[in-house]
Amino acid sequence: MAKLFGWNDTIVALATPQGIGAIGVIRVSGEKAIEIVDTLFPSKSLSKQNSHTLHVGFLNFKNEILDEVVISLFKAPKSYTGENVVEISCHGSSFIQEKIIEALTKSGCRIAKAGEFTQRAFLNGKLDLTQAEAVADIIASNTEASRNTALKNMRGNFSNELKDLREELIKFSALIELELDFSQEDVEFADREKFVQLINIIQQTTEKLLTSFTLGNVIKNGVQVAIIGKPNAGKSTLLNTLLNEDRAIVSAIEGTTRDTIEEVLNINGILFRLIDTAGIRKHTTDDIEKIGVGKSLDKAEKADVILYIFDAANTENLKEEKRWLHTLNKPYLLIANKADTVKTENDKEAIFISAKEHKNIDKLKQALVEKAIGGELNTEATIVTNARHFDALQKLNTSLIDVKNGLINNIPSDLLALDIRRCLHYLGEITGEITNEDQLDYIFSKFCIGK
Repeated sequence: MAKLFGWNDTIVALATPQGIGAIGVIRVSGEKAIEIVDTLFPSKSLSKQNSHTLHVGFLNFKNEILDEVVISLFKAPKSYTGENVVEISCHGSSFIQEKIIEALTKSGCRIAKAGEFTQRAFLNGKLDLTQAEAVADIIASNTEASRNTALKNMRGNFSNELKDLREELIKFSALIELELDFSQEDVEFADREKFVQLINIIQQTTEKLLTSFTLGNVIKNGVQVAIIGKPNAGKSTLLNTLLNEDRAIVSAIEGTTRDTIEEVLNINGILFRLIDTAGIRKHTTDDIEKIGVGKSLDKAEKADVILYIFDAANTENLKEEKRWLHTLNKPYLLIANKADTVKTENDKEAIFISAKEHKNIDKLKQALVEKAIGGELNTEATIVTNARHFDALQKLNTSLIDVKNGLINNIPSDLLALDIRRCLHYLGEITGEITNEDQLDYIFSKFCIGK
C-alpha cells in the first residue's frame, strides 16, 4: 500500500536520541535499503545474507573509514515497516552519526519525515492505525499505568474489540443491501430482532469505551491539582511533605508565597501536577500579593482537582469557603491541616492531617487518587486515551442511536443502509480501514523522527 502513496524511495534517520552516548542507531528502510548500505560495507555482501542477522565491519565512503559498526538486517516483509530494513549501530558520537547519514543520503537515501517508519508500517499492513498511534504513546509514557495502557493498545486490544463488532455489522449491512436488490418483492433477509441485539451490544461497548476516556486522559496527561487556601494554612508545607523535599519556602509570615510553584508527583502510577498557590484573602494592600491571589483563583478555575487547605484550629468562614468551592463545579478535597493542634476532628467532610508532622499524608494521597479516577486504578480493561478515537466513538454512538430508532420505526431499507454505512465509517476511521493521506500525515507528524 505504501507505493500507492508514492513511497517507493528509501529513507534514513537516527533512531536514538540526539547527543553523545555509547552507541547510536541509524535506521534505513525501503526497497533499496540493503543495496544502498551494501555500497558502504565492503566486509561482505549484505544482499546475500539471511534476514534477521548481525554483521560487524567498517563503513567506508569514498575511501574514508567512517566507523566500525554492527549491521542488523531485516528483509521484507519480516521487518517493522514491512520493507527491507537495515539498522546501523555505530558509536554514539554526533559527528560520526552525521557522517554516516550524510554518506547514506549521498548514496540514494532521503531523510525520513517524522513518524514515517511507523506510517510505512501501517500502510504495509504491519500495524493498524490504533496500534501505530500506541507506538507514540509508549514512547511518551512516563508511568507504569501509561506504559501498560499503551502496550495493550499496541498489541491490538482496542482495535481487536472494534474489529469483531465491525465484522458483525458488515454482515448485517450486506443483508440490508441485498434487500435493496429485491425491493420490488418486499422480502427481508436480515433478522431485525438479532440486528437490534447487535446494535445494543455495539452501543454498550461504545459507551464503555467513551466512559474510559476520563481515566485515559488522566493516565496520559496527568491531573492538575491546585493547592488553595488562606495565607499561612500550610499549603507550601503540604507541597514539601508530598514531594518529600523542601521545594517551597515555608515561613510563619503571611503572604510568603507570591507566585505559583508547580511540581509533579507520581501516586500509584498517576501523575499529579501539584500547584502551590499564594494564600487567598480578600483584603490586602500589597500589590504583588494581589497579583498572586489573582493567579491562585485562576489556577483554581483551571485545575482538575482542588485541595482546599485550612487551619484545623481556625474554621471561621469555612461555610462561606465551602459554598465558593461548590460554585467551581469540580472535584475538591477539604484538608484540615495542623490536626495535631486540635483535640477533636469536628468536620466529617474534611481529611485531618498535619503536613509538618506527616500525619495522614498516605490517607490524603489515597483520597486524591480516588477523587481523580473514581476508585482504584485498573489498566486491565481497554482504555481510550486518544482524543481522535474519543471523537469518532461519539459520532459512532450517535449513528448507532439513529440505526436503533430506524429499526424501531421500521424505516425503509435504503435509509437504514445509510445509517449503517455511517457506523461502519466511524469504526473504520478509528482503526484505519477508512482514512486519507492528509489525515495520516497529521497523525504521524506528531511522532519523533526515526520512529
